[in-house]
Amino acid sequence: MASAEVPMAAPAATAGSTRRVGRASRGLAALFVVAIVLPFLVSDYYVAKLTQVVVYAIALVGLNLLTGFSGQISLGNGAFYALGAYASAILMSKVGLPYWATPPLVGAICFIVGYLFGRPAARLEGIYLALATFALAITTPQILKLDALAPWTGGNQGVQIVRRVSPIPDQISHDQWRYFFCLVVATAMFVIAWNLVRGRTGRALVALRDHSIGAGTMGISVASYKAVTFGVSAMYTGIAGALGALVAGFISPDSFEIFVSIQLLVGGVVGGIDSLPGTLFGAMFIEFVPDLAGKLSKAAPFALYGVLLIVCMVVMPGGAAGLVRSARAWHARRSLHRTRS
Repeated sequence: MASAEVPMAAPAATAGSTRRVGRASRGLAALFVVAIVLPFLVSDYYVAKLTQVVVYAIALVGLNLLTGFSGQISLGNGAFYALGAYASAILMSKVGLPYWATPPLVGAICFIVGYLFGRPAARLEGIYLALATFALAITTPQILKLDALAPWTGGNQGVQIVRRVSPIPDQISHDQWRYFFCLVVATAMFVIAWNLVRGRTGRALVALRDHSIGAGTMGISVASYKAVTFGVSAMYTGIAGALGALVAGFISPDSFEIFVSIQLLVGGVVGGIDSLPGTLFGAMFIEFVPDLAGKLSKAAPFALYGVLLIVCMVVMPGGAAGLVRSARAWHARRSLHRTRS
């Protein structure tokens, strides 16, 4: 009897997996269609807002890979965001590179810096690692203001960046062009991250997060994986910073204070710190909720922002992705109950 049940279970599991992949594919296809059509349905103001959402989503993917999948708490990703923005500005203004060539070079630079920071930081865990990255976020704006670096960074005055315009303004506006450029880069980065977390590397990262000692006994190089994950996270965040600089057209050290790192952490938690699709919701929260709080309360916008954040955490303790997973599980239980009835 037992041997007869095994062949029947395998096709059922395969069918369930196929259905899940099919649903995910349809959902991603629908989301991609919406992302392409939406800029033609809203004003340029909201197109610029949506572009910043795409930029933040890339940065949140980097944070989720580091904190959500490998378990390394970071309060310093804003420093890599700043590094990416300034590296992009320098490559364009001093070296003369075209804007479309800067993201991969910025990613390589930020990966190296993140890896070098991650090697010694791999010895730290929990709150100690958080404090180390917090110090990095605080120090970076002060370094950018140094007089010795002023010829490259502009010092306190910052750097003006020529905003890129559409080559076909009759069909696509300048804001739409910048949006689609960021969307293409974001799509490529999401595909890379998706393949990363679903493969052997992703399983190793989850093992590090859940039990680093056990992962080490299984042959996983804990220090190497942690350092490389730091580098990959810095790469994603740096590319987001480069795109953010292209969108804004101006950067200064004061644009990258510690609040940027806190915003990214908030977005990661609200969207779901261990979910790549959740980064989109987290990015929308970062971009739109502060504006909403400012419109609803002129006297105390940050107080209202805090209230909205608390409500989100009470309603969605696992973030938006956790809420979706809970809804799917509830629907599956209801469907099973109806079937048995």
